[in-house]
Amino acid sequence: MTNIARIKLSNAQIAWRAAQDITDGAYVNLGIGFPEMVAQFQPEGRQAIFHSENGLLDFGPAPAAGEEDWDCINAGKKAVTIRPGSAIFHHADSFAMVRGRHLDVAILGAYEVAQSGDLANWSTGKDGIPAVGGAMDLVHGAKRVAVLTDHVTRKGAPKLVERCSLPLTGVGCVTRVYTSLAVVDIDAGRFVLREKLPEISVQDLQAVTGAQLYHEGPVADLIAPAL
Repeated sequence: MTNIARIKLSNAQIAWRAAQDITDGAYVNLGIGFPEMVAQFQPEGRQAIFHSENGLLDFGPAPAAGEEDWDCINAGKKAVTIRPGSAIFHHADSFAMVRGRHLDVAILGAYEVAQSGDLANWSTGKDGIPAVGGAMDLVHGAKRVAVLTDHVTRKGAPKLVERCSLPLTGVGCVTRVYTSLAVVDIDAGRFVLREKLPEISVQDLQAVTGAQLYHEGPVADLIAPAL
C-alpha cells in the first residue's frame, strides 16, 4: 500500500484547492484554524467577501508584524485589515446574516464527516472545546458547506465514515470535502470521489476511508502547487 503520510497534501495545499472553487463576489465564512488559510489563495481576478461571526464583513489579509490593530480581529482572534467598504457590526447582526442564509459558503474543519453529510467538528473530550459554538448556525445557514481535513486521524483512523461517532455539529449539511488525499462530494447519501492524488490508487484510498467511495467515470488528478 502507498505510504500516504509521504505523499499527502499539506494544510496549505488543501486550502489552496478549496479556494479554487470560490466564485468571484461570493460571501464566505472561514472556520477557525486552517480553513482561515483559504483567504490567502484566491485565484487571480477573483475576490470573495469574507465574513467573520464576531462582526466583520469584507475584511482584508493579516497586517504586517507590528502593525496589528487588535480591535480588528477575526473569529479566531487573529489580526486582520479593514478594506475600503468593509463593515463592522454587532455580533447579533452577524448571526442574523448567517441564519438569514446570506452566506454563499461556509468552510470548516472536521473530526468526522459521514456519507450522509453529517458533520462532527467539536468535542468535549480530551483537548476538546466547551461547546459547539457558531458552527451549528453556519452549517445550516450557509448555502453550501465545505470541509477541509486530513483524510485520516493522527492514529490513521478514517475521518470519512459511514456514521459519525462524535457529537454532531449539523445533520446532512456537508456538500464537499477537501482532504489531504482527495476531493469528495456528498451526493444522495454517498461519498462520490471527484479527484485524488495521482500517486494513490482508488483501492488504496478506499482502504483509508470508512465508507464506500463511488465514482462516475474517470477520477481527475488532484494536483496542488508546492506551498
